[in-house]
Amino acid sequence: MITVLRINHRPYRDKRITTHVALTARALGAATIVVDTEDEELREAVNSVTRNFGGNFGIETGINPMKFLKSFHGIKIHLTMYGIPIDECIGEIREKSLHSDVVVVVGASKVPFEFYEQSDYNVSISNQPISEVSALAIFLDRYYQGRELNMEFNGRMHVVPTVRGKTVKIIPDERECLNILNSAGADERIISHCISVAGLAVRIAELAHANLDLVRAGALLHDIGRTRVNGIEHAVTGAEILGELGNIDDRVILIVERHTGAGIPADEAKTLGLGFRDLMPETLEEKIVAHADNLYSGTRRTSLAEVVEKYQKKGLDAAAERIIKLHRELSAICGVDIDSVQ
Repeated sequence: MITVLRINHRPYRDKRITTHVALTARALGAATIVVDTEDEELREAVNSVTRNFGGNFGIETGINPMKFLKSFHGIKIHLTMYGIPIDECIGEIREKSLHSDVVVVVGASKVPFEFYEQSDYNVSISNQPISEVSALAIFLDRYYQGRELNMEFNGRMHVVPTVRGKTVKIIPDERECLNILNSAGADERIISHCISVAGLAVRIAELAHANLDLVRAGALLHDIGRTRVNGIEHAVTGAEILGELGNIDDRVILIVERHTGAGIPADEAKTLGLGFRDLMPETLEEKIVAHADNLYSGTRRTSLAEVVEKYQKKGLDAAAERIIKLHRELSAICGVDIDSVQ
């Protein structure tokens, strides 16, 4: 685990550059940043990015830097233009860090000599004056050997690479989901059902350690298709409605599209007039929302036995078996029978 220690931060002067140090640390693989000066505005700015774009990056401010460095059990690195060239020591640092945490000291102004003495490595990115943001970015890139660029953060917002323009897709929060339902013309019956399903889905997701934001959004929006149609095709229609909005995360759209029963195989989907497409839930989040929906009739909670009986009475034995299988799978993941989850 890599911690960045930011010293000599001056809120009146360095707020923007220290924010950039923190964002660089977060984006390129550090776990947390510790800042010597108390700065609530800085802390909130960094935490806001983490809330929206994901990850578990932490920030602390108002920490005595020398006390922190002396008590740190791990490899202590200080980035400075006066140090050893990075190419001469990064391999050794990487090897030692296999069994030890790392702290990287990044200064904002003249660094007291004590930090040079306390560091295991004084590392130079360049022996020329250079921005501390650039120095940290290059160090982390050399340390991770480029692997940090492929990290996944799973935030509620993510940028979709495009040749031109800007495309950002979101996992809508609860307020945004309800606004989307209202804008689509959902009545109180649909909204109440979706809220009930979302409540159960989130509780299952907590036990299963699934992505709560995805589950909550997918469950709240799962029946948006019923604003246009009420038959078996409502799931596919719902996915189309969300796709038309242009900014909804594709994972949310797939949850909506695949939520019927325990999914519909491609051959059955073709028979039902849904096109030859596989509508079986694949991800954990898709499975959770599908089954939470199975266990609600309107706003009334039902049991697996009741759901299976209803499907069997309609002659849908294969669909009933899929629901039983999904129930058992999720129960095993959660460590409890889903029927007992309230």
